[in-house]
Amino acid sequence: MVTLKEVAKRANVSTTTVSYVLNGCDHQVSRETKEKVLEIVKELNYKPNKIAKSLRTNKTNTIGIIVEDITVFNTPDIINGIGDYAEKHGYNIILNNLRVYKRLGNNYSDVVKCKKNISSLIETILSRETDGIIYIGAHYRDVTGIMDSSVKPIVYTYCYAGGDSSNWVNFNDEAAAYEVTEYLIGFGHKRIAVITGMVDSIPCQERLKGYQKAIIDNNLLINPAYVKVGDWQYQSGYTAAKELLSDSLPPTAIFAMNDLIAGGVIDAARDMDVKIPEDLSLIGFDNRECSFYYVPKLTTVEIPLNEMGRLSAQFLVDIIENNKSGNLNAKLKCKLIKRESVSRISEKFGI
Repeated sequence: MVTLKEVAKRANVSTTTVSYVLNGCDHQVSRETKEKVLEIVKELNYKPNKIAKSLRTNKTNTIGIIVEDITVFNTPDIINGIGDYAEKHGYNIILNNLRVYKRLGNNYSDVVKCKKNISSLIETILSRETDGIIYIGAHYRDVTGIMDSSVKPIVYTYCYAGGDSSNWVNFNDEAAAYEVTEYLIGFGHKRIAVITGMVDSIPCQERLKGYQKAIIDNNLLINPAYVKVGDWQYQSGYTAAKELLSDSLPPTAIFAMNDLIAGGVIDAARDMDVKIPEDLSLIGFDNRECSFYYVPKLTTVEIPLNEMGRLSAQFLVDIIENNKSGNLNAKLKCKLIKRESVSRISEKFGI
């Protein structure tokens, strides 16, 4: 293996000069010398000793990614965004999967229980040679206490932690739900139902606020009978849709809080001979792959997952390289994906 000394000897300069050139601190080196050193580095195929460099600088140029569960739909795109930014800025990544669904099922929202089950894994990951951590939640919630933020810089995404120095990147559920409801109202709909996820989840509460605010802002009445509680799963969408469509005054539009619930609505409508979008308009959330293959293709909301990952990495690198201590946080805007499941209200409804 070629050493730094060999490069310096071949270029007839000191090892310090070679180090300056390779680390970008070459303002004291002449252009001619810099070009000569780089030419010899290329000729000898010299590879810097990253371990030795990290010992000198106390910096590894490595980002640790802690994923609560890699099987959750949101995770791959976030990781891709992190990887893209890291690669462009000279950072490596180490990926760690906690598998919280495998360990806890839907009880991951219990932070105390979650911490108890994954604490040894967290300690192992924090002991690794990384400059900072990006923690990706399986579900948007407060994860305060799971990580020890005093060990190294941490940025949270698809979740958040409390405290003045907490850094996180998420998306705006309330604004997205408001836009969905306004979009349906713009097509003439006044009887708009919503099928929620689990009511104790923050995304559900935020989306419900956005839905209600749009209804009120447009001088419409909130009908409690049009709010059905689901659990993010297909079956809850199917059951709730059957109840809604059996009402003496059924809704003309449904906002399903995720695309799996929307799939249940589509099948319930088909079983009841209700045509989408002619008789019932429908909007989902998440822009899961299945939403494009539903019949009709589902109008839905796309979460900016890739951008969340990219911005999380940007925040972390900024903290590492510029010694920023927080509070770096952002809520990104979602995008309404308009497809085939929404139409203008039919005259037969007399609205």
